[in-house]
Amino acid sequence: MEKYTLPPKPKGSAFKFIRNIIIAVFVIILYVWTFMSIDIDWGRAIERAVNNFQRVIPRLFSPDWGASGEVAMSMLETILIAFAGSLMAAIIAVPLAFLAARNMMGGVIASTIGKWILSAVRAFPDIILAILFVVAVGPNAFAGVLAIAIGSTGMLGKMFAEIIESIDMNVVEAMEASGANKIQILFYGVLPQITPEFLSYAIYRFEVDIRASSILGIVGAGGIGTMIIFASNNRNWNEMGTILLAIIIVVTVIDFASARIRRKIV
Repeated sequence: MEKYTLPPKPKGSAFKFIRNIIIAVFVIILYVWTFMSIDIDWGRAIERAVNNFQRVIPRLFSPDWGASGEVAMSMLETILIAFAGSLMAAIIAVPLAFLAARNMMGGVIASTIGKWILSAVRAFPDIILAILFVVAVGPNAFAGVLAIAIGSTGMLGKMFAEIIESIDMNVVEAMEASGANKIQILFYGVLPQITPEFLSYAIYRFEVDIRASSILGIVGAGGIGTMIIFASNNRNWNEMGTILLAIIIVVTVIDFASARIRRKIV
């Protein structure tokens, strides 16, 4: 009968184990030092949090159903803001993605410029963009649409560019060798490869924008966020409970539906 022996341990296994222990200890020390260096009275903070939760949480779980109609309309506005912003972003991101993709524009300079533009757009958080557009166009839903559109363009453009760079260029080269022009190559060689993933990422970004647009109303950009700030300022926690319930339901339904759609597309 043949004897089976265990394979020898790698020579660096002991070193890796010690290294991981040192890293873990360093991270723990860093966290402890960070929390200990914060100038805050933890006892008072915990006591205040417990008292507030005892007063607020029960009211959050007792929604004000009388405000459900107004909450539903504000939630619908939030969905429309997210949809309009996501649609605008998906349209704007396509030419920027082709500019940023190295295998499309035919040069490193053009690709670098496109990537710089997308990086600059991604540098601004949605809430900052919302504040800027509220100042520019006034406190309304259009400011929220513009904030979502610009904020989403950076992320979608980056993802679209990576998708374009990963296409099978053999198809493009074969069409060029057969005498196809640029338009034919685009419509028959490039778009069929990228359209499913483009749609998938655009739908996923719509999911993210639903959450983002829920808070833009805090700065006057329309949607359910306006009701959130009013309910918070008035300490109307029962109405806040209704708002949170509406957000949870809408986000869950949209997440489930978009996941199924993306699976079918891809």
